[in-house]
Amino acid sequence: MTATLAAHADWSLFPAKRWLTRAVRAGGGWRVAVPEPVGDPAQLAPRLLAAAGGGAVALGVDLPLGLPRRYAELYATVADFPAFLRGLAQRPDFFTVCPTLAEVAPDRPFYPARGVRGMTRAAHAAALGLGSAAGLSRWCDRATAERPAGAPLFWTLGANQSGKAAIAAWRDFLVPALATDAPPRLWPFEGDLLRLLAPGRIAVAETYPAEALRHLGLRMGGSKRRQADRAALAGPLRVAMERLRAHPAPALERALDDGFGPDAAGEDRFDSLLGVLCVLGVLDGIRPDGAPDDPWIRLWEGWVLGQTALPPMPPLP
Repeated sequence: MTATLAAHADWSLFPAKRWLTRAVRAGGGWRVAVPEPVGDPAQLAPRLLAAAGGGAVALGVDLPLGLPRRYAELYATVADFPAFLRGLAQRPDFFTVCPTLAEVAPDRPFYPARGVRGMTRAAHAAALGLGSAAGLSRWCDRATAERPAGAPLFWTLGANQSGKAAIAAWRDFLVPALATDAPPRLWPFEGDLLRLLAPGRIAVAETYPAEALRHLGLRMGGSKRRQADRAALAGPLRVAMERLRAHPAPALERALDDGFGPDAAGEDRFDSLLGVLCVLGVLDGIRPDGAPDDPWIRLWEGWVLGQTALPPMPPLP
């Protein structure tokens, strides 16, 4: 089975910085639209399913899907991460960010609500009983020879954090969607991506734009936060899209040349395109989905779609 529709949502705590790029299968390739706002998270799944016209949907999301293995070993009481997510419907306090270390607990792991002098990730990990700061990270969060480390799930402060996006997406999109009659299927917890595709269903996979850029064989000169630096990649991105048989719509052609606009959300629109190209590469067999055959990864930690470079071996739980 393959997807009729592929999409990628670049997520944020702030709705104005959530952007979605869609690609519709067209003949032997894909027609890629210009990024659009994600909009109401509760309506995202119905919108994508309607756009797919009864076909399968592959959705990438730029946020953590999974739990650190030490946290899962100590505190999880269900079979796997999808079951853990479903259970959060009855645990709304889980999403409340703790302002102090004294309030950090397994049922309220996100921290800090604001900057406090002397706060460290090591102290956060210790408050959760996870040992060193490394205990906050999943294996796929760690640096590889090809990219820097990603942020740990439960940390919510600074530019290099993903906790707030995870809170917003888990609480407002995934947990409600998992309670519907056609819940999304979560990769890699429920199987390989291509096997999760089915008519009228969405398969959701975690992506990482820095990883996606590497998959395309591209290197960012300067900063993705600068419009001119994004615009400088327009030509190389077109070449990469041709290799994927991904044909940009006219509005996307203009956005590429313009560097996705001068506003602060330009980097998010840019990332949403990188993410959907990552999804297309896996769907069409250009890259493997990449998830190692490790029970902790397959049940609890998750993986980054298409990532084949492995970080150093994780500590045993």
